[in-house]
Amino acid sequence: MAHSNLTRRALLGGLAALALPVAALPAPALMLAREASQGIDPAGYLVSEKLDGVRAHWDGRTLRFRSGLPVAAPAWFIAGLPALPLDGELWLGRGRFEALVSVVRKANPVDAEWRDVRYALFDLPGAEGAFADRAAALQDTVARCGHPALVAVEQRSLADPAGLRQALKAVVDGGGEGLVLHRAEARWQAGRSDDLLKLKPLADAEAVVIGHEPGRGRFAGRLGALRVRTGEGVEFRIGTGFSDEDRARPPSIGRVVTYTHRGFTNAGVPRFASFWRVREL
Repeated sequence: MAHSNLTRRALLGGLAALALPVAALPAPALMLAREASQGIDPAGYLVSEKLDGVRAHWDGRTLRFRSGLPVAAPAWFIAGLPALPLDGELWLGRGRFEALVSVVRKANPVDAEWRDVRYALFDLPGAEGAFADRAAALQDTVARCGHPALVAVEQRSLADPAGLRQALKAVVDGGGEGLVLHRAEARWQAGRSDDLLKLKPLADAEAVVIGHEPGRGRFAGRLGALRVRTGEGVEFRIGTGFSDEDRARPPSIGRVVTYTHRGFTNAGVPRFASFWRVREL
């Protein structure tokens, strides 16, 4: 799936209309997930479905994407949110990521389209207490708020690795992406740690596009492979996983893409890296 830079320009135009400089909207501090090992014991964790949505942070006044850019949501959607920080995903349902992106990326929101969007919440950023306590407080917050788009993501305990495997299979068989494991006793802290893990049939990670390699043979005149760089500075190429549209209109240099892989070499290069999608904002 390839997306142009029109979204970013449109959102920047929306910021300009609000007279808010981009520098005044830094990326929000978020908890980020590490990859879980396939044999992990879920004892001590609360487990939820990993939603295939768009991350959104509410600071009590402004709804923002992970990048820090504002979400151009309808006034009624924003007006009903509580005056405390929230972290979650804008979500339309399993298998509807592309449709969701089409809705939330518009600088001028279409009210009818947003009626089906849910803000699925999984944490209270910066709140005191263990995650289990924050999850319970989040349930109460959603119930008191009565906002039709707000839902609290279901958190549950699983007894053993076998139960975790069964839960993962059920989600994936139903069209879901995977699971999230959040250490029940973990305090909130920004950044990536073992307190928050994601479990999927394939691992995924992100990298920045640094170059395009031309295609050959049946891909002549189109993209052959992306040259990318990870946050750790490892550079490699991704040559598979692209649709015909992706190859005709590849992600531009500087865009962040998500890819799947099957572990790493000793040099830290992802094995069998395959393009998944462009990270939206």
